[in-house]
Amino acid sequence: MANKRNLKKAVKATCGNMAGECIIARNLIPGIDSAKMDQIVINIADLQYVTLTNVSFSFDKGRKAFPDMHAYKTERDKYFRKAYNKLIAEFNQGLEDIVAQMNDTLPAAQKEANVAAAK
Repeated sequence: MANKRNLKKAVKATCGNMAGECIIARNLIPGIDSAKMDQIVINIADLQYVTLTNVSFSFDKGRKAFPDMHAYKTERDKYFRKAYNKLIAEFNQGLEDIVAQMNDTLPAAQKEANVAAAK
């Protein structure tokens, strides 16, 4: 991601699309558990809120803690790279958990139809 704004837009778009898929599935797939799908939409909103809250962080050391500007920039870049990679990994893990929850709510007949369509 080039900046925080683009990262936040990507998170919002991803979560919005997933919530939309849940609502569509809840309304169109017969035999799906509506209460579980509603809870999954809430889980998606929680994931979005937590991720957007954790996007903003700062490097805890100042320029004077390093011998020169190059060392400062190098350490700061490492810090931000590690922090954003952790944030993205946690977001992706949350998405995987939500997709697993979505798949668990599908009726057996729909799961079989999905497997057949994937082949």
